[in-house]
Amino acid sequence: MQDAVAFLEEDLKTYRVGKANPSIFNNVMVNYYGSMTPIPQVASVASPDAKTLTIQPWEKNMIPAIEKAILDANVGLTPSNNGEIIRCTVPALTEERRKDLIKKAGAAGESAKVGVRNARREAIETLKKAQKNEGLSEDTEKEAEEEVQKITDKNVKAVDQVIAAKEKEIMTV
Repeated sequence: MQDAVAFLEEDLKTYRVGKANPSIFNNVMVNYYGSMTPIPQVASVASPDAKTLTIQPWEKNMIPAIEKAILDANVGLTPSNNGEIIRCTVPALTEERRKDLIKKAGAAGESAKVGVRNARREAIETLKKAQKNEGLSEDTEKEAEEEVQKITDKNVKAVDQVIAAKEKEIMTV
């Protein structure tokens, strides 16, 4: 359950919300000698100010491939280079783009909740098998089910809090 919440938090970091965040490139893959590799593994990604991202490839011949990967990934940034460093200026988000991001964050939150509920279902099935096969008492099994439900509720609430915080960040101009 905690893995589902942690995955959601990592996924939401890749959303471009109007200020420069190097983790935008964590899921952008570049062809590096025949294998698809995330940009942070082939270059140094930094944010010198709130509206600019810089990418300094470890090998200069990677500049065109990185630029192509950024354009193909459709992250809403246009790369430009000076021969050594790729710069991406982060534009302000439009109202329509903000609403799309909120919908996308909500869908990611629902997906995380499904993961939490699946973990609950697996735990309850394990408890029922333990009661049937290993002689676990019925009272102990019921108490454990209640504890699993409490943990599930706590993690669903954590997902809701993460989504609410991200929506607030997206809507902040």
